[in-house]
Amino acid sequence: MRVLVTGGAGYIGSNLVDTLMAEGHEVRVVDDLSVGKIENIQHHLSDHRFHFSHDTILNRPLMEQLICTADHVYHLAAVVGVTYVVNDPARCIRTNVVGAEVVLENAFRYGKRTVIVSSSEVYGKSTALPLKEDGDCLMGPTTVPRWSYALSKAIDEHLALEYARQGLEVSVVRYFNSYGPRLDPRGYGSVVARFITQALLGQPITVYDDGQQTRCFTYVGDTVRGTALAGSVPEAVGQVFNIGSHFEIRIADLAKSIRELAGSASEIVHIPARSAFGDSFEETRRRVPDVHKATEILGFRADTPLAEGLQRTIDWFRIHDA
Repeated sequence: MRVLVTGGAGYIGSNLVDTLMAEGHEVRVVDDLSVGKIENIQHHLSDHRFHFSHDTILNRPLMEQLICTADHVYHLAAVVGVTYVVNDPARCIRTNVVGAEVVLENAFRYGKRTVIVSSSEVYGKSTALPLKEDGDCLMGPTTVPRWSYALSKAIDEHLALEYARQGLEVSVVRYFNSYGPRLDPRGYGSVVARFITQALLGQPITVYDDGQQTRCFTYVGDTVRGTALAGSVPEAVGQVFNIGSHFEIRIADLAKSIRELAGSASEIVHIPARSAFGDSFEETRRRVPDVHKATEILGFRADTPLAEGLQRTIDWFRIHDA
């Protein structure tokens, strides 16, 4: 098949591209490289089945051309990472909402099977754990820029589900704290990347606030597998899926695990989150997905143990970024 991956030079997108190329598909990628890296797809550039467009998803003529000639569309391109979102929420909203609109309009026009990538952020501050796809979303105030990302992704989902009601074969996946090789070593959007970089450089590992907040981290191989399943299983059409691990860990314990696996002597220090993101930043204490729906319909389960996935990621960082 001919498959379009928006944001395909990004961390998750490029890993998805690897899988699609290995399956023998012809893959087209569009990425503005604002977050993605050409190094992530360098090994495909000489392959006649791979095509790269260094451009934005807001380029409507280009997107129409790419989508009309594709069989499947995976839409991953977005402004992600707390730092990027807080510093420029207008760009976040414009890219995420208008970009999804451009993709969905053309996918509907030409009848293309589509997967829209969303985020666990859409649950906001909900404490109804584990978080179910049909559960309520509890957003913070609009005066806090952090929530612009969650709201933009929620709008993307509304658009996708409306197009599904009109006949588009589209599915939505919500990622839960994906991590793995090709993470940005600067740590934008990933506590795992930040901790690994600090540990390998012998710098203090900075845990925000008391470190008792929890997350469920999902190895990128599992994230990609769940995404591909959502784009291929017929029963997934018109559905929303949590793609994540059910294993919950405190951030303070994550820091200790990474320090131990990296063989680092770094000190673990606690700093206020507001020192990094400003006084208006808000954090969610727990975020745990209910994965029953993805298991029942997609046959998906995040199988990679956290320690194994972290070790693979640390090993990659040693070779490529440390």
